[in-house]
Amino acid sequence: MKRYIVLFTASLVVVVCSLFQASAIAQSTSPEAATKAFYTWYVTQESKPHVYPLIDKQMYEFVSKSTVDLLRTEYKQNKFADRADYFTNAQDFDSKDWLAHIVVRPAFMVDGVAIVPVTLGSGDDKMNVLAFLRKLDGTWKIIKVGDTQDYENSPQ
Repeated sequence: MKRYIVLFTASLVVVVCSLFQASAIAQSTSPEAATKAFYTWYVTQESKPHVYPLIDKQMYEFVSKSTVDLLRTEYKQNKFADRADYFTNAQDFDSKDWLAHIVVRPAFMVDGVAIVPVTLGSGDDKMNVLAFLRKLDGTWKIIKVGDTQDYENSPQ
């Protein structure tokens, strides 16, 4: 019986240490790594039929609560119908190309906000966006996304 208790206790210690290590790794992630993880997840979700990542609860892992809540409110009011996707600034894209070509460049910092340039896709169909991230509760989260196009060329 003692042997089982010792084995159980040792197993429990290993599991708890693993959980703390995973949490520490997630919290120390760089803005670039957080951005890459988000766009990999997002493009994968967007490529699935009948899936809209904005309403997925996993969105909160990558994007600030206030941003997600505001975007969800706009979505429910049908304000996205004629506009490009907020996170990609595109209406249609080749998900295979974009997943193979997510380029995240080094962030630069402005008053605690990391600005991360991102290129999605390749060739004529590539899109450049700027992801703005802030460290919230120890985790880098997207607070907004902007495009790099001239005003007259922006998709409406």
